[in-house]
Amino acid sequence: MKILKVNAVATGTFMAAVVLLMDVALAGPQDDLNRLESVGKLVETSSAARKVEGSGNRQAMAQHERARVLLGKAENAAAVGNQAESDALLKQATQTMYEAVRMAGTDQSLVDKDHSDFDNRLESVNALCDAYDRIRKEKGLGPPESSELYPIVQSKLEQAKSLKGQGKVKEGRQILDEAYVAAKVGIEHLRGGDTLVRSLNFASSEEEYHYEVDRNDTHRMLVSVLLKEKVSGSSSIDGMVGKFMDMASSLRKQAETQASKGDYESAIQTLEDSTKEIVRAIRGAGIYIPG
Repeated sequence: MKILKVNAVATGTFMAAVVLLMDVALAGPQDDLNRLESVGKLVETSSAARKVEGSGNRQAMAQHERARVLLGKAENAAAVGNQAESDALLKQATQTMYEAVRMAGTDQSLVDKDHSDFDNRLESVNALCDAYDRIRKEKGLGPPESSELYPIVQSKLEQAKSLKGQGKVKEGRQILDEAYVAAKVGIEHLRGGDTLVRSLNFASSEEEYHYEVDRNDTHRMLVSVLLKEKVSGSSSIDGMVGKFMDMASSLRKQAETQASKGDYESAIQTLEDSTKEIVRAIRGAGIYIPG
């Protein structure tokens, strides 16, 4: 425990020193040349810069490189007499460097896991998109681009990749999860929704009930993924969606009560009715999903 305490104090002291150095770099009374020099030392030769480069943390090192780019732009702006732009760029470089130092203190194994989770989820979404494309062709429904969900999924894929490129891997993973939900529901409805459920073999009514719970949850998530902008931009759509979702929630609670009493057959039917209300909410908002 004593060793951990020493490490924590040392880390806190180092971070305090970094923050102090950054404050000095941005202090008002300096002349322009000194301000450039201070931030230049912070980015290139300071103990903070050495810590980042020695951390082996890819995200931190990428952020450090972005700070270098911003510093170079600030120097160029100052050279042509655009001091206001130079000052703004110096501030960005300092803030970016601070973020690099913060990242350098992150366990690299956790960073690697974030990247691995992102890549695995991306692979799953791509596989679902391939399946979506194949099923549409089998049904003679035309190219996936003509559907409602496919462009949304592709847009979220691009957004997620962009976030990862900015070092925001966890944020990108959240967007990938939204794409996954949309693609998953899209495939289910292409295959016929309830028809697909009926074709599955369940060991018991309880197992089928839990499947329907997951299916209901997935559709609820799809409402959040697809309708955020539509609902916020129209009070009439918000009201309509709210009515369907209230009914869906009421039916969901009823199903849970039925299941708690062991009446899984009734609970399954009630959950299916709940999910249908959610589908009506999505379609009523102007996004058509087949099935």
